[in-house]
Amino acid sequence: MAERNNPTHQQQQQRPSRANRTVVPSSTFLQKIQSHAPNTTHFLGFLLLFFVSATTLLILTGLTLTATVFGLVFFMPVIVVSSPVWFPICTLLFLTAVGFMSACGFGVAVAAGSTWMYRYFRGMHPPGSDRVDSARTRIYDTASHVKDYAMEYGGYLQSKVKDAAPGA
Repeated sequence: MAERNNPTHQQQQQRPSRANRTVVPSSTFLQKIQSHAPNTTHFLGFLLLFFVSATTLLILTGLTLTATVFGLVFFMPVIVVSSPVWFPICTLLFLTAVGFMSACGFGVAVAAGSTWMYRYFRGMHPPGSDRVDSARTRIYDTASHVKDYAMEYGGYLQSKVKDAAPGA
């Protein structure tokens, strides 16, 4: 009887043991996955859409292949008879297309370069301007070192020339 009135004994009876407890986060995670999973109707609808699309594309592929073969069979005599004309025409068209694309590419390159130079000379610091500035500084430093070297050793060479030709 004393055990019934003891509050700690009542708390122990109400609390479930560790073995009977369930992990709540995993069950909610599984519930979230199951709530987003497609049901059978959606799955069958997707399968039907897939098969209809695949069948349509397969039929169109067959029609294209059949039309290509019939076209080659029908137009082969015309192609063989006019082949001496096709080669120069195709070569001319190819060279024209390559020339046009090259001109467009060079035009884009010139426009981009001109824009970059305009921004550089206006002081807007386009991308890569720091590399140009460092290269310019290195060239200037090298030129000044060469100039100093020539000034320092130029007199030495002139004295050697006078030694070689005393009358000069």
